[in-house]
Amino acid sequence: MQFQVLKAGSARQRTACAIVGIHEKASLTEAARRVDRAAGGAISRLLRRGDFSGKCAEVFPITALRRGPAERILLVGLGPKPAYGRKAYRRAVFAATQWLARTACTNAVSWLAADPVPKLDARYAVRHAVESVSNALYRIPDLKSGRKPPLPKLARFGIVVADADAEAAGRGLADGRGIAAGMARMKDLANLPANVCTPRYLADAARALAKEHPSVRAQVLDERAIAKLGMGSFLSVTRGSEEPPRLIVLEYHGGRKGEAPVALVGKGITFDTGGISLKQPTGMDEMKFDMSGAASVFGALKALATIAAPVNVVGIIPTCENMPGGRATKPGDIVTSMAGKTIEVLNTDAEGRLILCDAITYSRRFKPRAVVDIATLTGACVVALGAHYCGLFSADDKLAAALAAAGERADDRAWRMPVAEEYTELLKSNFADLANVAGREGGAITAACFLWKFADGLSWAHLDIAGSAYLTGTHKGSTGRPVPLLVDWLLHGA
Repeated sequence: MQFQVLKAGSARQRTACAIVGIHEKASLTEAARRVDRAAGGAISRLLRRGDFSGKCAEVFPITALRRGPAERILLVGLGPKPAYGRKAYRRAVFAATQWLARTACTNAVSWLAADPVPKLDARYAVRHAVESVSNALYRIPDLKSGRKPPLPKLARFGIVVADADAEAAGRGLADGRGIAAGMARMKDLANLPANVCTPRYLADAARALAKEHPSVRAQVLDERAIAKLGMGSFLSVTRGSEEPPRLIVLEYHGGRKGEAPVALVGKGITFDTGGISLKQPTGMDEMKFDMSGAASVFGALKALATIAAPVNVVGIIPTCENMPGGRATKPGDIVTSMAGKTIEVLNTDAEGRLILCDAITYSRRFKPRAVVDIATLTGACVVALGAHYCGLFSADDKLAAALAAAGERADDRAWRMPVAEEYTELLKSNFADLANVAGREGGAITAACFLWKFADGLSWAHLDIAGSAYLTGTHKGSTGRPVPLLVDWLLHGA
């Protein structure tokens, strides 16, 4: 897909479709009036007939045009003007693109960003447009044997902005392209079945990313190297699987030489049965998404490399399967982490924290200025926050505020949850330094506090994306989150 920023003062080139926003029960915006004049009043005539209400994301094509540079006009509802903002704008762009994808249109020009969008500057208006278009056009890499549906013909998309906003809009275009590419990379990996996307597959994907972008360097550690590091907690998870684990390290060098990096640590459980603490069969197929944290690290680094962002980032991905078997870790077993802490494994289905704690310890060798781990860690977080927010845990107020602000700007929101010593008390064990689970109450918080015990002295945060990383049911698939949040945070001086 080719994206282009167009100045409103000169945006009269021919297009297959001009996209125009209309508010409910409101007069035409300046951009709509401009297109209406060029089209000989076609929009005004339709609205006078009452054929279009302007409800948010409603679409209506006007095809019988007598004049103007557009072959057709697509009206898209923006909702009530007082409630208009980022979400309605993104919904409108998404709905318009979905309509275009069902047509023979090869190009389109959107006028939605030519009018001010409340609380969005031109940079973010264009960035959000690029992301929304890309999300609407994304197709899951399915393995169906039947005839594939035709791909959308839309190949070029112009975004009209006020002449004075062209420079900022250009930066938004670059950001949006990178983030869209990163989200697509995350989705492609997370949507694959677990018999394809194994730890070895992710290792190959890391090497491919480094080959694709010279600014990225990949290193893959095998089981012997992981054992040599003393990662007994990580290795305890993979004992029941025939698939060997991998520790993947991706380094992106875009900042100044010698500048301390940010470390992103992604949970890479390519399939989670729960191990000996076996899950219920219903919905277990969705456990292929348990490597969404790892996929988000791939996506973030893909985005940064595409944008050429001026920051240094190291991505650390512990990846393995959690399977039952004769050699599998049993409830009550005690393992020793890379940090030297002993852990009583009371529940083998609380495996994500067991691989992440060793990866957080490993991140210290890079002397990072901040460490953020990303994981589909707990069902408790889904119960607490649903699918709209991811859980944000940190004892560092400045880091937590920066991540939350990035989530708001990116429309990829995070809700801060507590970490406190009272919760770590619940992780005490009679037989080891700590247990890997506490009770049911506050499960997402005690999981985060377990990781906090391994982040002493680090500027650390944990994102629990169990509810936001993928959709279930008829819309099952990866959402690409939290790539927008992570990249926005990194672009704004993480």
